[in-house]
Amino acid sequence: MKADKGVLGQAMGLVVLSHVAGPIALFTPGGLEAGLAAVAPGMIWWSLFGLFGWYLWAFSTYLIGTKLLPEPQTHATHNELLRTVGFAMSPGILQLLAIIPVLLPIMFVAGVWVIVATVIAVRQTLGYHSTLRMIAVCAMGWIGTSVFLDVIKVITASPILVSGPFLGPLLIH
Repeated sequence: MKADKGVLGQAMGLVVLSHVAGPIALFTPGGLEAGLAAVAPGMIWWSLFGLFGWYLWAFSTYLIGTKLLPEPQTHATHNELLRTVGFAMSPGILQLLAIIPVLLPIMFVAGVWVIVATVIAVRQTLGYHSTLRMIAVCAMGWIGTSVFLDVIKVITASPILVSGPFLGPLLIH
């Protein structure tokens, strides 16, 4: 995926699906149809915030990983990180299984899986050998992006879904 320039649209689609799967599952007490009706008005916002968070996180990780904390062999572009991180978010789609009440823990499992997949994607994309450096780059990018998205949420004072780049959708109001 790092080298395949034709998969950016697919990565974008996975990000959107990952960011809407959780809300659909959480708001489905009356079944999937009722859940879709409940979340439909917010889906555009969730999708846009998810895409914005994904872009911002990949860009900040790119800057930190290639400019601030690079290793000698580090070479990557922002688009390469967008593609690999987008695909790493695909386990978030499993959140949809939480429609079944007994499978609610899948929300946590999917979130952890996304974190692990994203860290591995960043490591492979940046060509890092140091695990500590890779974790530092991922954490710095994630914290910066999350704080920025939270500030936007506070400034707009709207009950929209704020999406973190790792943990998927988090309803904050």
